[in-house]
Amino acid sequence: MDDKRRLILDQALALVDERGLAAMSMRAVAERVGLTSMALYPYVGGKDALLDGLVDLLSLELGDEVGGDRPDDWRHRLRALGRSVRALAKRHPGAFPLLLNRPAAGASASWLTAALRGVLHDAGVPEAHIPRMARMFLAFLLGYATGEVTGATVVASDSDDEFEADLADLVRLVEVAVRVA
Repeated sequence: MDDKRRLILDQALALVDERGLAAMSMRAVAERVGLTSMALYPYVGGKDALLDGLVDLLSLELGDEVGGDRPDDWRHRLRALGRSVRALAKRHPGAFPLLLNRPAAGASASWLTAALRGVLHDAGVPEAHIPRMARMFLAFLLGYATGEVTGATVVASDSDDEFEADLADLVRLVEVAVRVA
C-alpha cells in the first residue's frame, strides 16, 4: 500500500474511532492530513472508495494480528481467530460494521474466509462441508462482534464468558462434523 494512501486511511480510521462513521467526510480526512479534499482523490478516490479502503485496512490489521500466531492445534487457532475478530471490533467500533455492509467487504474478507477454511481443513472437515461451515462461522463472528459494538445486541455483563462459550460450541460443532463425516 502506498505510504500516502496508508496515511490517509490511517487518519480516516482514527477519525472514525474518535467521532464515529457519520463524522467521516473527505473534507474532515483531508484536514487531518493537511491536504484539500480534492487532493485526496488520486490516493483514495471518492468517499465510497475511502470506505472500501477502511475495509481493507481492517482486514490487514486482522491479518497482522492473527497471521503470526499459528498454533498447531486447530482448536486454538479457531478460538484465536474468533478472539481477534472481536478485539478488532472493540478497537474500531465505528468502522467494524463496514465489514458487514460494504460491497468490498466480500473481497477483503477473503483473508478471514481463507483462515477459517484453513482451520476447518486442518480439523478434518470434509472438503464439501468447508465452504458452508466457513460462512456460518464468518456470519457468527462478524455478526456477534458488530452487534456487541453497535448495541444492536443486548450484551450480558458476562459477555466474555458468553463469547468463550459460543467459541467452545463452534469447536464442538467442528468435532461433530468430523466424527459424522
